Amino acid sequence: MNTIQLSVIIPVYNEEEGLQALFDRLYPALDKLGVTYEILFVNDGSRDRSSAILREQFQKRPDVTRVILFQGNFGQHMAIMAGFEYALGQRMVTLDADLQNPPEDIANLLAKMEEGHDYVGSIRRQRNDSWWRHVASRAMNSLRERITRIKITDQGCMLRAYDRKVIDAINSCKEVNTFIPALAYSFARNPAEVVVGHEERAAGESKYSLYSLIRLNFDLMTGFSVVPLQMFSMLGISISVLSAFFVAFLLVRRLIVGPEAEGLFTLFAIAFLLIGITLFGIGLLGEYVGRIYQQVRHRPRYLVEAVLEGRRAGSGMEE
Repeated sequence: MNTIQLSVIIPVYNEEEGLQALFDRLYPALDKLGVTYEILFVNDGSRDRSSAILREQFQKRPDVTRVILFQGNFGQHMAIMAGFEYALGQRMVTLDADLQNPPEDIANLLAKMEEGHDYVGSIRRQRNDSWWRHVASRAMNSLRERITRIKITDQGCMLRAYDRKVIDAINSCKEVNTFIPALAYSFARNPAEVVVGHEERAAGESKYSLYSLIRLNFDLMTGFSVVPLQMFSMLGISISVLSAFFVAFLLVRRLIVGPEAEGLFTLFAIAFLLIGITLFGIGLLGEYVGRIYQQVRHRPRYLVEAVLEGRRAGSGMEE
């Protein structure tokens, strides 16, 4: 069997309106590369006709097309993890199905890997997103980099390339929740980034809301660092020291000046502030405990209903 040089992994969730446009651009772009390739579409429990459309495309190009069908919706990152585990290529590229990242830019990532890089991220040249996504993304990126020391300029861009050794390291991890680009960055020997294009979504709606963005970054920070816990511990120590000084001040003032009723609301405000900080700390601790709880249950990260793949010479694989 000829060695597959490139695997392109594309998670799909309710993308029936834009899949044909993706096919029309993706296959010609890969054919021009002059390498042996395969495309793995991972259907993440779509509720529209995405699954049927992927089956039809597999029948048209069974030589380079494989389709993994999940039994339910397990999330974008689990779809990519499944693609990593099933892919045969020596290099792998992840791509969204919405055509916001041009498939033609895959060549730029591969050219960068030829320079000796084992992980190549991407930076969107001109983001066609709403203003709040710009602001939220920049704020989260800055906070994440300070806490985790993982330098990913544009973590929201799915177009990324990985060497097989990095993928093997990722596949060896058994974490239930993880952030794949950050995990790859931590395993990579010589990471790099390139600038790629960014277009408006061809069809359909974005699956990421502001809450999803915050949730993703919270998972990233708690999954790759204990700094949030350490920061909260230091905050608790600082507040405890300040509170002790404040109590001593109030005691001395009471002995010298006497009690005062008008300071009651100030004490209420301070108490509410401390209660709020305490509740936040409990939630942060609960996030870490929740990650441990999910991990120790040892439940499968995803369930595969079927895999559509054509027969390859010498591989023994069948549809």
